[in-house]
Amino acid sequence: MHVKVLDERVVERAKARGLDAVVYAPHFTRLPRIRAAAERFSDDELLVVPAREVFTGSWRDRRHLLAVGLTDPVPDFITLEGAMAEFERQGAAVLVPHPSLLNVSMGREDVASYADRIHGVETYNAKCLPPQNRRCRRVARDLGLPGFGSSYAHLRSTVGEAWTRFDRVIDSEADLASALVEGEPRRVFRRSGLEHRLRSLAEFAHLGYENTWGKVDRLFLSGMEPTHPHHVAYEGRFDDVSVY
Repeated sequence: MHVKVLDERVVERAKARGLDAVVYAPHFTRLPRIRAAAERFSDDELLVVPAREVFTGSWRDRRHLLAVGLTDPVPDFITLEGAMAEFERQGAAVLVPHPSLLNVSMGREDVASYADRIHGVETYNAKCLPPQNRRCRRVARDLGLPGFGSSYAHLRSTVGEAWTRFDRVIDSEADLASALVEGEPRRVFRRSGLEHRLRSLAEFAHLGYENTWGKVDRLFLSGMEPTHPHHVAYEGRFDDVSVY
């Protein structure tokens, strides 16, 4: 909870690592497409839960939010308050990935401001360096919010490096959303050792691509993103909270 990549190899690796479910939330992909992929790769051994990591704010000052249990698509590049209001309208579980990471996260003050509308804070992210993960844990602890852990896998080899274990059975997207909203007890686990550290460093290094060539491609070469609030698919519903 969660991964950015999904194919047969990811599913095989997740099963080999003993996972029962993965949350699939790729960047800049609309919910119907995510949901279709999740259904395609789910089977009796592995549940793939569709979700959206929404980029709120502008490229220079964006805050990520992970929403599980959405019924309708939500675009990127809308205000933080606009995203929160839409998640609340849909009754989705609202999670904070990698708090206080560079300029792509909610900071402690942001999380504190919305603490009554947040259902979990990431306390271990395999893409983060140890000092960053310590800051994540402090945010959750200081604000008394439940934690969760994830591989945040942009690379297939990172799937299963960190996971969250719930006390209840999770058989569907609705089960997971309910467990999160209701504050179901959970524990965060991660692998350790040199191999884990190398995989984590590879994930962190991937940030370099995301924030250089990947960003240039997004901004200048790809045209309007399918998750841009002015995309025709959203029918103007988010024009009043769009930041672009």
